[in-house]
Parts: sequence; C-alpha cells; structure tokens
Amino acid sequence: MNRKKYSSQTKIFSFLILFALASNLSSDIEDNIALHKEQFSEVALKIWEYAELGYQETKSSNLLASELEKEGFKITKGVAGIPTAFVAEFGSSGPVIGILGEFDALPGLAQTNSPFKEVAINDSGGGHACGHHLFGAASAWAAVSIKEWLVENDIDGTVRFYGTPAEEGGSGKVYMVREGLFDDVDVVLHWHPDDVNSANPKTSNSNKSAKFTFKGISAHAAGSPELGRSALDGVEAMNMMVNMMREHIPQESRMHYVITKGGLAPNVVPDLAEVYYYVRHPEMKVVEELFQRVVKTAEGAARGTETKMTYEVMHGNYSLLPNDSIQKLMHKNLQSFGGITYNKTENEYAKEIYKTFIKPDKEIGSQETVKEYENNHSYGSTDVGDVSWLVPTAGVRTATWVPGTAAHSWQAVASGGMSIGIKGTELAAKTIAATALDIYKNPSIVISAQNELQMRVGEDFKYKALLGDRKPPLSYRVN
Repeated sequence: MNRKKYSSQTKIFSFLILFALASNLSSDIEDNIALHKEQFSEVALKIWEYAELGYQETKSSNLLASELEKEGFKITKGVAGIPTAFVAEFGSSGPVIGILGEFDALPGLAQTNSPFKEVAINDSGGGHACGHHLFGAASAWAAVSIKEWLVENDIDGTVRFYGTPAEEGGSGKVYMVREGLFDDVDVVLHWHPDDVNSANPKTSNSNKSAKFTFKGISAHAAGSPELGRSALDGVEAMNMMVNMMREHIPQESRMHYVITKGGLAPNVVPDLAEVYYYVRHPEMKVVEELFQRVVKTAEGAARGTETKMTYEVMHGNYSLLPNDSIQKLMHKNLQSFGGITYNKTENEYAKEIYKTFIKPDKEIGSQETVKEYENNHSYGSTDVGDVSWLVPTAGVRTATWVPGTAAHSWQAVASGGMSIGIKGTELAAKTIAATALDIYKNPSIVISAQNELQMRVGEDFKYKALLGDRKPPLSYRVN
C-alpha cells in the first residue's frame, strides 16, 4: 500500500500554522455553492434526459468534463482505457482530495418526471433510477466550490474529480483503481441519492458477475427433436442447480440472475442461450468461493444436456470499507446543514408518488431529518468498494427521492427529474465541500484516516481486482 505524504511532523506543523493564519478568512462554502446552483442543476437535468447506459455515457461525460474545464480544471479523458472515464484536477501539492462522480443510467426504466408511471421516449430506453445524474452533478458542483475556496483563501491543496462510468454492473472504478489512478490520493469523498439523509459508516456486499453462454444444436422441435440439443435446457438446468444450492450457502449471500437469451421460436430447438448471474457476500473470499460453485453448476448443466458452455466475467467489486476518521466529519457537516423541506408543490407531488408505493417504510416528512451516526450494512454492492480498500473513503446519502422510494424504480427516476432531486443534490454538494474544507484546514486528519485504513485492511493486504485482468467491456450494456 502506498501510504503517502504526511508522516513528517514538521510538515504537519507548517500546515497547521498556515491554517491558523488563514482562520480569519471566510471558510463559508455555502456562498460558492449558491453561486453555481443554476449551472449544476441544469447539468443534472441534462444528464437525466440523456439517460445513457454504462460505458455509453458520451454526452454525460463530455458535459461534466466541459463544465469543469470552464472552471479551470485540467481534464484528462479516456483514462484506464475507457472513453467515458476522465479525471479533472485543480491545485498543487497536498492534501489531495478525490471526489467521485457517476453518470450512468439503468436500462428499461425510461420515465418522465410525472408522479405516475409514464414511460419517456429517449434514445437509450433507460432512466436514472439510481440518481447518478445527480451524483455526477453534485460532485462536480462540490469540486468547483472547493476550488474557488482554495483560490479565494490562497490555500495549497489539490481537488480531483473522477468521472467514473458504468457503476451499474460495469465496475468502471475498478479499472481506474487497477490503473493506479488513486495511488497519490489522500482521501476520497463520495455520495449517493436516497430517500433519507445519512452519513453513516456503511459496509456493503462484495460481488462478482458473469454471463454464461450455452451452445447446442438447432432442430425442428416437433419433427426431429432427437437431432437437437437445447442450449436453453443447459441454462434451465444450471438455474435449477443454483436454486438448490441456495439452501447450502452462508445466509448473508445473495445470488440472482436473468435469462438474457433463450431462443426465438418454440418450434425451434435453441442452439444459443445465455444467463447472467450476480453473486454477493460481505467477504470477497466467500464471493470467489460461491462463484466457483456457480461455475460448477454450469459445467454440470452443459455435460448433462450435451451442450457447450463458456462464461465471461462481467464485473467484480470489493465490499465498502468504512473510515470513521473522515466519516464522522461528513456526518457532522450533514447535521449542520440539516434535512430537506418541501414547498407546497413538492408536498403535493410527493403525496401523489406516495400513493404508488406498495408498502412504504418511511413517511413524507422524514426527509427533513438526518439519521443518527451508526454502523449499517447494505446488501447491495458498489465499485466504490475497491477505492475504499486503497484510500480512506467517506460518503453521504441525501433525500433526492420521496421517502419510501425504492432505488432502481420508476419513482426514483421521476423524483430525480424535478426539484426534489435538485434539493438533495445541493445538500450533497454542500456536505462534501464542507468536509473537504475540514481536511484542508487540518491535514493531520489525513494521517488519522490512513492509519485507520491500514489497521482495517491489515499489513498483509494486497489488492487484486475480483474481475481479474479483463479489459473494460466497452460494448457492454446492462441487462
């Protein structure tokens, strides 16, 4: 592990003197946030309209890079061999604070911002059901506001925005980590849209996915079935064995799949079929073990159906590793800004959305509060996990959706395309920016955060991507 710059007590002391002298300067980030509200609200809504899927986010990536370049950031595009991945940097020396920005949408969730299900017509057929249009916009908003604070107060420091594509099943950040793009970063900050406001030390499941392709022999399903060998039989046999396997795996595990190819006509024995699997568990080692068991079911299914099977690993993520040293700062700042208040129009909108929920676990009004600081675990996964095992990382979640909204739903798309989503975006930008300022004012926080990271990962930890040495799947589309 590359534990970087700030071990020198002399350097810490000089930094503290610098910030003591600067303590009378304005550190109020809210003025800078307000100055760029219209700019980045428009950016968020444009990316919402683009709704580009993973590794295809050309317009979204270019828009964010263009806005940051106009604000004085140096842009490096096409990093890690991914055309839509980029880095935008401003400043000199340290601390170096990285801010993550996502911008990919989900397939099959095209939706207007109406409070009822109304499919939108767009080029991708997708929708921002996880709010990544807001994610990228708020992170860029925070980065610009931090940059202006550094300039206004003549402070040394570097703010670096990472344009990270294909979080939804594509593991874009993993390729960037693997290429060493985070090796010289001191701290990484990120956020995510939600239906609550929280900044807790959250963990997540690690995961690994693959597409399993079966090839058989086509034949007339009625006239000469004995001459055929069904690839779909291979898929269904594999699925049956995996579903039986569920009884004999650790209870924290998750396995799910979709059949992405299954044939075109019932009277033709399908000679090609494909199934797409996700395997999840909090521990990366267990994910690898479970994944190999899934591979064995595929091999057995192919043998039993006299078909041929190949598989391609699509992505793999580490679990999210918390870091209290900086996470507590994030929580403090979120609490200081408070929750989100709806106006009359937004309340009426929220009530209409609320009627569409099956069993909401929150009520309208809960978005006005901030959750208490406590450990929690998500059964989902994120490629932020890989970053967090190499660099101290902290995140925040803000209520960009009506309380009770599920992620990856049409309701999330709708709320994210109107003022409710923008209010949560602004809160995230303020919280990230304020946390960065805390670190610039007191660089010793970097040492505490890096020492905590070292303690959590252990002395013997060596990073190895779960997706192996595969290249970014640039023609990949989420299924």
